[in-house]
Amino acid sequence: MLLKCVTMLVFAGLLASLDRLPAQETQPTFHWPAGKRVAVSFSFDDARASQIDVGVPLFDKYGAKVTFFVNPPNMAPRLEGWKKAAAKGYEIGNHSRSHPCTGNFTWSRKNDLEDYTLAKMAEEMDSASAETERMLGVKPVTFAYPCGQKFVGRGVETKSYVPLVAQRFIAGRGFRDEAANAPAFCDAAQLLGVDSDDMSFEDMKQAVLAAEKDGGWVVFAGHEIGSPAYQTTGTAALEQFLKFAKDPANGIWLDTVASVARYVQAQRASR
Repeated sequence: MLLKCVTMLVFAGLLASLDRLPAQETQPTFHWPAGKRVAVSFSFDDARASQIDVGVPLFDKYGAKVTFFVNPPNMAPRLEGWKKAAAKGYEIGNHSRSHPCTGNFTWSRKNDLEDYTLAKMAEEMDSASAETERMLGVKPVTFAYPCGQKFVGRGVETKSYVPLVAQRFIAGRGFRDEAANAPAFCDAAQLLGVDSDDMSFEDMKQAVLAAEKDGGWVVFAGHEIGSPAYQTTGTAALEQFLKFAKDPANGIWLDTVASVARYVQAQRASR
């Protein structure tokens, strides 16, 4: 009898302590436009020639708009093509001027982030935006981190340059991340970017179906567009996905990084 009374007192105490816990906040359901269930943005880095020569005709065929994150010096060989792409409504984003990455990559040893300062990185981004606007007549509003790396400096002097991106752009995209972005939660200045190079159509489809379960936003990040090869998003896989995305039954909103970022920003501000 004594044991039963003690047990009941302990249980009552547990219930009382639970009552004192703060209520769990529930995230409101995020709604994509026109009843869509998932958002997808394709993006491609470095202003590579295949993006103009192969990518744009393919995207034109399906009426799909994607984002090109450019380095201004790389646009020169296909400048007229880049002008036409911008005029058609393809998004032109900022990918820095000289593509600085860690010096652990030997090709970046003379332009390494370890020896950058925040001031130097700010100038890098600002000069790229100014030059892009001069060349194409459009000012970039989104940014892609070269190599997906978000730091400058070394050791205790290391600093994140995410705040610089947040000050200048409505969105900043990472690289080789593992998941979709949660629209009601994500930090627009460091969106997750999923590497689309070497992906099959089934890989792309499964990434999007997984994101659909939570109403996510998949941002694909690629480089070359063409036949399967190193750092190349295959045209066959892309075409299959564009057909899949075009079917209204699949509930996919396919649009540029800037368009989706603006929608997310507006929805979050209205709550």
